[in-house]
Amino acid sequence: MTEDTTIEGTKADWLADRALRGLISSLMRLPYKTRVPMMGSAMRRAIGPLTGYRKRAEENLTRIYPDMDTVARRKLAAKCCDNFGRTIIENYSWREFGARLQDTQATGPGLDAITQATKTQRPIIFVTAHFGNHEAPRQVLTRMGHTIGGLYRPMQNAYFNDHYARTMTSWGGPVFAQGRKGTMGFVRHLRGGGMGTLLYDVSAKGKRLPFMGHPARTSLSAAEIALKLDAQIIPYFGIRQADGLSFKVEVEAPITHDTPVNMLLEMNARLEAQIARNPDQWFWVHRRWK
Repeated sequence: MTEDTTIEGTKADWLADRALRGLISSLMRLPYKTRVPMMGSAMRRAIGPLTGYRKRAEENLTRIYPDMDTVARRKLAAKCCDNFGRTIIENYSWREFGARLQDTQATGPGLDAITQATKTQRPIIFVTAHFGNHEAPRQVLTRMGHTIGGLYRPMQNAYFNDHYARTMTSWGGPVFAQGRKGTMGFVRHLRGGGMGTLLYDVSAKGKRLPFMGHPARTSLSAAEIALKLDAQIIPYFGIRQADGLSFKVEVEAPITHDTPVNMLLEMNARLEAQIARNPDQWFWVHRRWK
């Protein structure tokens, strides 16, 4: 483990990381079916309110659903925090998470596109969002025999990111941190028929494109890389089921190659449709509309 003295961050970041490390370490001693809902409850009842996550979720919900009454908005924000907490501990428990998904079958029109791309060694960029659990599709497709790398955005809390990043890099294909060097590595992995995934729903340098009716800074990198490499862009989503532990994995039809802006507009529309069906599963805690 990297020593904390080599990591740049604030004292508040260090304290928050220590608290989360302690909680995660304690929960990891419990059976999987117990630790997942307990982490959801901790995020909903304590961590979310203390860190401002729940407040931010309510503010975002007010922006998008101005006519929603206060009680409904608070309930939705609480459910969002619950899903957020469950996702964190599931990803730390990646071996057991994978075992839990052992019988989960991916569905959707994108499966035929994967088969065809594999035959022709055409690269695939899977795009997804902070929705449900974004690692569920990668787990299921890896079990099916695919090697899927990734490009991820490091967390702002460098202390927490130091160990959370290992939940992505400890299994599957190579995973790269965003930045010039990481993007170059990701592109090299894709060349010649590789597969990789990235999340496109956070505020980033790029264009201000409409998302749920409001302009949001949106990176065009997924589309730009796809056009450069003639890669398929295939959205996939891991949708949490009513028991709070199981998932449905949907692999959608590829995004048609067009201008980068039009491709991102279509990707946004796909995510908006998922959020409309399960609004509590998107991470409203992010500063999406800076």
